[in-house]
Amino acid sequence: MPDAIPLPRVAPETVANTTSLLRIIALSLISGAAIASRLFAVINFESIIHEFDPWFNYRATRVLAAKGFYEFWNWFDPTAWYPLGRVVGGTIYPGLMATSGVIYNILHGLNLPVDIRNVCVLLAPGFSALTAWATYMFTKELKDASAGLIAASFIGIAPGYISRSVAGSYDNEAIAIFLLMFTFFTWIKALKLGSAFFGTIAAVFYFYMVAAWGGYVFITNMIPLHALVLLLMGRYTNRLYVAYSSWYAVGTLSSMQVPFVGFQPVRTSEHMAALGVFGLLQLVAFSDLVRSHVGSKQFRTLLRVALVASGILGGAVIVLLTLKGWIAPWTGRFYSLWDTEYAKKYIPIIASVSEHQPTAWPSFFMDLHVLITIFPAGVILCFKELRDEHVFVIIYAVMASYFAGVMVRLMLTLTPVVCVAAAIATSTLFDTYLDVHEPEDPSAENSVPVVTVSGESHVGGTNVTVTTPAPAPTPSKKARKAQAQAAAPASSIASTIAEATGTAGVTTRQDRGVFGLGSRLVVVALWVYMLLFFVVHSTWVTSNAYSSPSVVLSSRNPDGSQHIIDDFREAYYWLRQNTPEDAVVMSWWDYGYQIAGMADRPTMVDNNTWNNTHIATVGKAMASSEEVAYPILRKHDVSYVLVIFGSLIGYSGDDINKFLWMIRIAQGIWPDEVSEPSFFTPRGEYKVDEQASPAMKNSVMYKTSYYRFAELYGGNQPQDRVRNQNLPMKGPTLDYLEEAFTSENWIVRIYAVKGDDELGRDLKVANSFNEGKKRKRGRPLVRRRAVAAV
Repeated sequence: MPDAIPLPRVAPETVANTTSLLRIIALSLISGAAIASRLFAVINFESIIHEFDPWFNYRATRVLAAKGFYEFWNWFDPTAWYPLGRVVGGTIYPGLMATSGVIYNILHGLNLPVDIRNVCVLLAPGFSALTAWATYMFTKELKDASAGLIAASFIGIAPGYISRSVAGSYDNEAIAIFLLMFTFFTWIKALKLGSAFFGTIAAVFYFYMVAAWGGYVFITNMIPLHALVLLLMGRYTNRLYVAYSSWYAVGTLSSMQVPFVGFQPVRTSEHMAALGVFGLLQLVAFSDLVRSHVGSKQFRTLLRVALVASGILGGAVIVLLTLKGWIAPWTGRFYSLWDTEYAKKYIPIIASVSEHQPTAWPSFFMDLHVLITIFPAGVILCFKELRDEHVFVIIYAVMASYFAGVMVRLMLTLTPVVCVAAAIATSTLFDTYLDVHEPEDPSAENSVPVVTVSGESHVGGTNVTVTTPAPAPTPSKKARKAQAQAAAPASSIASTIAEATGTAGVTTRQDRGVFGLGSRLVVVALWVYMLLFFVVHSTWVTSNAYSSPSVVLSSRNPDGSQHIIDDFREAYYWLRQNTPEDAVVMSWWDYGYQIAGMADRPTMVDNNTWNNTHIATVGKAMASSEEVAYPILRKHDVSYVLVIFGSLIGYSGDDINKFLWMIRIAQGIWPDEVSEPSFFTPRGEYKVDEQASPAMKNSVMYKTSYYRFAELYGGNQPQDRVRNQNLPMKGPTLDYLEEAFTSENWIVRIYAVKGDDELGRDLKVANSFNEGKKRKRGRPLVRRRAVAAV
């Protein structure tokens, strides 16, 4: 036979360079997929800012881009929280705006005249690519580069992250998850190397995180918890001391430079865990130093005394500082994480936000799909090796799983660790079933004894070792029959594969169990199918559920075409064009940022929600009768009242559905004037039909929502399509307010507050007189009584 052509030798450097190039290409493709999957909102609608909070962020960024950083930092907004105003620079996390401002200035420095709005709209998709890279680096430290690429692809399209990072979702989370993952990566790197350099890098990105998102407290407690668990496991090393000390010292001092944070890192309970672990590490390091100079028996005695004394002294100092007010107690937002009923009882403004509700089980499947089932397997694999970095992932998985179950919004913090753990499990499975080498059978009964015969060959004078199997004992007839029956299914599968691949007739070694060719193909094929199904699910959820801006709604026509509902922008544009610049608009706080951003009009309350009493004032005005609400409106210079009404087209996010929260918040301040039970029927039902309570029918919210609504039905029975209730044939009337604007689909309704009557009469009396009605004898003027009450 002719000699085989030898394969060319490939240098190890060439293999390494080719592998690196392929990884760069894979990461580039993953980054492209992450960006592209977040552009459905721009493609389906247009380049527009979504939701509520992003409108304030965009408005603040415009100030920064137009006037510079110092003007932005010292900006006082007189239109917010009228008549109080807002000191913007000291009440925000400026990292998001500063990032957009830097990008905007760099692009203009390169003579690229990009509008600041487009920078804001596309910021989140751009940072999603960086998040995929940071997740790759983090997972690579846990397992290998293959697992890192899988993790990057998972987080690139996972709906749990896309929900807060689509184009136009210009909120703090747009850059926060990248900072979260990169901070964790540099922390693991610093811990593995004992590097003060990487510890400082982690501190710098931690500072960036503090400046960008209030969720930085998650990092503030995760890293100390990891360090504490390592101490309790007896894994203290100098590497841990150097990494933690460099991170805490630099990170804490840096974070205190953010005005909104200030001295909180050393004066609030949320930050005390980090400070306590830092002090504990100093004690442990000092004990190591003492151990090197003191005998073991004396050291144990000294250590006990020192630890007990330090514990008692430290606890006493913390208690004393807390009683003196130097250390602030846990805030209500953090209490609500441990007690899900706390916010409902004591802070209804927090409980009223839909993102603060407990997470429903279907949400886990919608946001994470098949990853939520692979996630536990990855955590178990971390237990198998249990290096320091694996301990961190286990802690992260447990804490994030709990918090994601308590609050919908915190699903965002769970998604990265789910992607990482699922990637570890998937990579391990591929490593096992795509390996061409079968594992050796450890059982002795299946091993084949061999006989080795050595001798000298006469060809070339080389020694040749010949290995032949030893003769196996002849099995009995009954044993041979049992073996043949057990091997029948496997033989049929092998013969089928052999015929399909053209290798029939070739003698091969029999496949062993799950490591046989057929088993490998089945497992890998099923796993690939699940991953493809995850891609399809993620694409569908992203395009249909998470890419619709709240200010632009859509529906389907009978022919399947898309119908755009643009009532919000229509109403805000009307306000901007038809009202004075100083006209104050009163609405529920959900719409404050949108009104300020699109209509450019002062508002009583907005989404900052820092003044509970001011919000309760709006709730009281909405829940009261016109006679009681009118003096409140006049006292606050309110010119227009805006309500959201969805009964005509079935828009469930209207103010009637939010009305109970307005009542509860107002009741918390004025329990003698606003009572929630009075808005229910005698049977305890929340009704808007004929059975609605008198308090409900007389409230400003009810009247402004259903005013003239019955006229649309032309004498037929009017119906509320959101609550599926039949409304009274005769709708409410208004005396102190008058309709100014109603959008095309009746979603946004705006009412002007009437001025004083020219003759000094009460407006209700004047309306009755104009309609030809006489005031009953002896009836006092209602307005005088209302004014006296106020």
